[in-house]
Amino acid sequence: MSDIHIGGSEQSAERAMRVRDYLNGLPSPVDAVVVTGDIADHGLVEEYEIAREAMRYDAPTVVCPGNHDSRPEFRKVLLDPAGESESDEAGPVNRALQLDGLTILLCDSSIPGRHDGYLDDETIGWLEAELSRGDGPVFVGMHHPPIALGLPSVDAIRLTAPERLERVVRAHPRVKAVLVGHAHTAASAVFAGLPLVVAPGVVSTLMMPSELVLPADWTEDDALNFDLPPAITLHVFDGDRLVSHTRVIL
Repeated sequence: MSDIHIGGSEQSAERAMRVRDYLNGLPSPVDAVVVTGDIADHGLVEEYEIAREAMRYDAPTVVCPGNHDSRPEFRKVLLDPAGESESDEAGPVNRALQLDGLTILLCDSSIPGRHDGYLDDETIGWLEAELSRGDGPVFVGMHHPPIALGLPSVDAIRLTAPERLERVVRAHPRVKAVLVGHAHTAASAVFAGLPLVVAPGVVSTLMMPSELVLPADWTEDDALNFDLPPAITLHVFDGDRLVSHTRVIL
């Protein structure tokens, strides 16, 4: 899932908790929950405190920042302080989750103070080091999509220099898929010969240009629909092939 944006609307917390309760109430529990960024809308401690409660899933969880997040506050509230040094406070928040038969590596593609994304040298080095360990399948994730999605407001602030990511994942056949968010709409494509899955938004849904008549001076908010229900993507992975199913949470 992605784009919870606590504080981004009056319903943001309720929508996040609705998703939490749906996942925790599934008859067959999921093996893990992956949250690809924009947890808070303004990067405030109080927003992360609400998010912490709204993301108490009954499954191992891995989460990375998005362009609306603030690394110091994100770390302070959402991460276990063990292993986090003060020198790391403003650095990228790269996280790994090891499951039985699968590793999930979430890269911090956020750029403090900006909305577009970039994988800096520290993050690229971390990703290469993690991929060099072991030989099992890996999903690589981040907030920003590395390709244009046909959504003008998102495409203008997607991952820059995606060739840096492509070089790494092509060099490591362990990588089986790339998972991202940022677009507030479910989408799928191919990147570096791999499945690219874009999670839908929890707080809102971004409408396609063909679904809207927008004024000449439109902003991203004009294209966001806060009335459509939150949605998530459920993934099924057999060790080689990924199948993804999008579900709206009523």
